[in-house]
Amino acid sequence: MKPTLLVLAAGMGSRYGSLKQMDGLGPCGESIIDYSIYDAIRAGFGKIVFIIRHSFEEPFKKMYNAEKFGGKVEVEYVFQELEYLPEGYSVPEGREKPWGTNHAVMMAKDVIKEPFAVINGDDFYGKESFESIAGFLNSVEGRKDKYCMVGYTLENTLSDFGGVSRGVCATDENGNLQTITERFGICSKGGQTIHVVDGQEFPLPAGCPVSMNFWGFTPDYFEHSEKLFKTFLDEPSTKTNLKAEFFIPYVVDHLIKSNQSSFKVLRCDAKWFGVTYKEDRPFVVEKIQKLIDAGVYPNSLWNK
Repeated sequence: MKPTLLVLAAGMGSRYGSLKQMDGLGPCGESIIDYSIYDAIRAGFGKIVFIIRHSFEEPFKKMYNAEKFGGKVEVEYVFQELEYLPEGYSVPEGREKPWGTNHAVMMAKDVIKEPFAVINGDDFYGKESFESIAGFLNSVEGRKDKYCMVGYTLENTLSDFGGVSRGVCATDENGNLQTITERFGICSKGGQTIHVVDGQEFPLPAGCPVSMNFWGFTPDYFEHSEKLFKTFLDEPSTKTNLKAEFFIPYVVDHLIKSNQSSFKVLRCDAKWFGVTYKEDRPFVVEKIQKLIDAGVYPNSLWNK
């Protein structure tokens, strides 16, 4: 059975200023999602599942559908909304922020029954990353608690136009993930890479692997997520912090510390790029064109 690609596309792009999931950056109007789907198809993925929101359902489905992709993959859509909570739970008064990336993943439980990869809709991961994770997912079909993530070199994942959030990773001698810590406000300053906490700057180790939310799971991951989401919702800090989010690293960290699961880090030396900020856009357009000129992608992905 071919693996599935789960695309997290429910984010509203507040810093970018528009629905960046649908912004045409390629020469024929291709978005970053289009390039990810193209890479996934040629790496052997058999289905694409999009996590979206009802507010932009119609234009999103018009732009991304099985017909557009030439019938080469199945396409499904599921929705992430704030009120989608376990039975007995309700949205805290005043909360407006979505519940985070792992809550989004949970929305796909009913449509994914095979090993699957998870990506952000606004990150350009590259051909080799899809090939690497597809190989891993094909090797773990029918198994449980054997997961992976693509690990990018920290310095290769920064934006020139503001701080970014990254899951900073530590691995053991066998390349298995030991810890993942979400850091915010990461940027380059004075020849160092730093992150910011409450206005204070702290250095980060050079060359360390970071998560760009490119994960590989088997379907049992949904069971772990449902249990831990209730744990997250019951935490006092979640009840008082209306911006607390149920990130994928939250679940990963719990599974590693409890010795329930292992996570192989697939190291990637490629330079990530994405559209966190509007100012990133012209640089992304330029980088995509260079890849086309180098023959990595055709001028028109879908021959239109």
